[in-house]
Amino acid sequence: MLDNGLKAQLKGYLQNLAMPVELVASVDDGPKSRELLELLNDIAGQNDKVTVVTNGEDARRPSFEIRRTGTDISVAFAGLPMGHEFTSLVLALLQVGGHPPKVDAIVIEQIRALEGEFEFETYFSQSCQLCPDVVQALNLMSVINPRIRHTAIDGALFQEEVAARNVMAVPAVHLNGEAFAQGGMSLEQLLAKIDTGAAARSAEAMRAKEVFDVLVVGGGPAGAAAAIYAARKGINTGVASERFGGQVLDTMAIENFISVPETEGPKLATALETHVRNYDVDIMNLQRAVGLKAPSAPGGLVEVEFESGATLRAKSVVVSTGARWRSMNVPGEVEYRNKGVAYCPHCDGPLFKGKRVAVIGGGNSGVEAAIDLAGIVKHVTLIEFDPKLRADAVLQRKLASLPNVTVITSGLTTQVLGDGQRVTGLVYKDRVSDESRTVELEGIFVQIGLVPNTDWLKGAIELSPRGEIEVDVRGATSAPGVFAAGDATTTPYKQIVIAMGEGSKAALSAFDYLIRLAPAEEAAQAA
Repeated sequence: MLDNGLKAQLKGYLQNLAMPVELVASVDDGPKSRELLELLNDIAGQNDKVTVVTNGEDARRPSFEIRRTGTDISVAFAGLPMGHEFTSLVLALLQVGGHPPKVDAIVIEQIRALEGEFEFETYFSQSCQLCPDVVQALNLMSVINPRIRHTAIDGALFQEEVAARNVMAVPAVHLNGEAFAQGGMSLEQLLAKIDTGAAARSAEAMRAKEVFDVLVVGGGPAGAAAAIYAARKGINTGVASERFGGQVLDTMAIENFISVPETEGPKLATALETHVRNYDVDIMNLQRAVGLKAPSAPGGLVEVEFESGATLRAKSVVVSTGARWRSMNVPGEVEYRNKGVAYCPHCDGPLFKGKRVAVIGGGNSGVEAAIDLAGIVKHVTLIEFDPKLRADAVLQRKLASLPNVTVITSGLTTQVLGDGQRVTGLVYKDRVSDESRTVELEGIFVQIGLVPNTDWLKGAIELSPRGEIEVDVRGATSAPGVFAAGDATTTPYKQIVIAMGEGSKAALSAFDYLIRLAPAEEAAQAA
């Protein structure tokens, strides 16, 4: 099951086991059960603290429990946690085996203090890059708090269960049998959803913070670079973000990040946060900005308001709130989101195995999505608004070679159809004949670009007609002391490496702005 290279790596990791663990398998005579037993025996063969038993009684087969020997501390997997979930498996082994997690002590105490009984189930796919964060967070919580249980379920293997629960996007989390959360979430986000008093406590702590020299709003590549460059100047730096990593967390393969031939979005996001934490930076996660009050003249304080009710003040601000997936804005899209309407083909594609789907958008992302999905689903219909596809020629040639793909150009999607539970089709208008046509299908993947996250800045600083922040060559906006960088700005070419450079430049510009303030202005700020 595991090649020699993986076995060698696993053997090294398992040297960190402090306590013995049992792999309790629930299997039948099927081929997937045989694969699971082979995997578990490969794991046990790397360390004598790990043993395999086959007397499990879980109704889901194949499945297994990782249990600390002689205790009730455990996590469970239904299916084979390979692909992106192999890391989740390794971490679960280590944490159940007593290896301390790399989590703040405050967070661990917050988990231990949770009261009540929590039975979590998370549906994942092996190709989903958003799923491991959720699986690993809930696994950790179940190890720390005995009142929390968690099972991670491979949705592609348990299709009947997925259909019965109307799971059409992953990760999908159920709590005590009811739908609880959908989409990528960090440990802090999950905790905030469970511990309803956490947001108020966080807002109160933020209100008490002193004035920052530089406050970065947004934690993507631009924000991380800005925070590092500001902190290296020795000034009081803070980062407030909705989720650290931003849009990078939703990115699959990254092959154009200079000096790194290939990586994945979640890995890069983790590296960004680790790098920022190497400096004295105040990181405030789960903070959605809702308003900015700019000073009327250089030297005044910038105020940023957050959805939590907190307000932070700073001598300068770098806005790097990035962008989000663009919606079709047609009837039925919101109603059937995560019920057939999806935005991540890598995450949710396996749930549509053998079904009919559409991809909306004929740029590189849309054509790449259609190519990926064609290997999984029964048929792909790609709909492009323009008279011809906009993707690179090499991608178009690959697409044209696939027998189960239909390309429709000059098509405008006008409605998503459904039966109240899930998508059943879509309606599009032929822009040449002006006729409306219906396509019967089970899934729709929207790939029509990004929208800048700048609604909260309207009226505070100048925005372009597309809603992007107007910046000059130094990253300065129309307001004194306010700088911006990344995909939320008018800077062309929305690329990770460009966002990092722009974030670095914005932080240097903010520092230059600060050192040029007159002493009297600084005194006024302190007052």
